[in-house]
Amino acid sequence: MAKNVLGSNLESCSLDPVTGFFRDGCCHTGADDVGLHLVCAEMTGEFLEFSRRRGNDLITPMPQYGFPGLKPGDRWCLCVERWKEALEAGMAPRVVLEATHMSALEFVSIEELKSHAIDVDVD
Repeated sequence: MAKNVLGSNLESCSLDPVTGFFRDGCCHTGADDVGLHLVCAEMTGEFLEFSRRRGNDLITPMPQYGFPGLKPGDRWCLCVERWKEALEAGMAPRVVLEATHMSALEFVSIEELKSHAIDVDVD
C-alpha cells in the first residue's frame, strides 16, 4: 500500500471528478507518471488561472481524454513541480496531507505542505 506524507496509508483524493494519474481517485504514481501527480490539492480560481497561464489549462473540459475540466473546490492530484512553482509564486492551493503521496517530500518539505494543509490534525 502506498504511503502519504504523514507515513500512513494513502487516502483517496477525489472520485468526483475522478483524479490521479491512473484515474483511480488516488495520487498514486508509477514509472509512466513523468509529471509526478503526487499532491492532492483543492482547486482555487487563482490557482487554475495561474496554471493556465503556465500552459496547463485545467479549466477547459477535454472529453476525448475523459477530463471534465476543473472548478474551484474540486480536488485534484497535481504535479508536484507545478504545486511547488505555485508555492514560490504565492498561489499554491491547499493540500490534503492524507491523500498526498509520500514521494512529494522529495520536492517539497512537510512544513511547506502543512502550511497549506486542509486537514484538521496537522501537528
